[in-house]
Amino acid sequence: MTLCRLAQGFLLSDFSPDVGGIGENANMLKEEKARVVKNLVEDLSRSSIVIATNYQGLPAKQMAELRSSLARAGISYHVVKNTLVYRAAEQVGKPQLKGLVEGPIALAFGYDDTVAAVKAFNQFIKSMSLNLQIRGGLLGDRVLQPEELVSLASLPPKEVLIAKLLGQLQAPLSSLHNALSFPLRGLVTVLQSRVQAISK
Repeated sequence: MTLCRLAQGFLLSDFSPDVGGIGENANMLKEEKARVVKNLVEDLSRSSIVIATNYQGLPAKQMAELRSSLARAGISYHVVKNTLVYRAAEQVGKPQLKGLVEGPIALAFGYDDTVAAVKAFNQFIKSMSLNLQIRGGLLGDRVLQPEELVSLASLPPKEVLIAKLLGQLQAPLSSLHNALSFPLRGLVTVLQSRVQAISK
């Protein structure tokens, strides 16, 4: 007799009790879950930011396009089972993530520049006219609300921020240099005038 069983969110299809039976397939299910949790642990450990979204109503073709586009920007996007996310979050010491995981969920993992990852994710959603609801994000140990992610996406690139910071740091130094060198220039001018007066 052929059985089809939905167990713990994974589909075990068309297996026969005569060939391996239910016990063997349950072991395969445990192994698959362990593999998924291991991958989630790796992603959570490596990522600089995690963005949680719903994905309901997104056609498979658009989901594939979104994943492909995000992968080119160095962002991975996975539909995940909540209980497996809970396990992985506990293992890496990020229990805050549990607050973002409710109902059908997909997670985007950004690995390098946080602002660039959020900006790229936001741009792809807009450019593809996707109706994805952003539930929030996790930046280090801090939970971000959807509006904070939008604000983060509007920041200039990292290089521009560094240049602005350096410019602001140099401005007081330049002012201090001018303030300190002005009396010295005056003294030099007075001394030069005195030397010229004496030499005449």
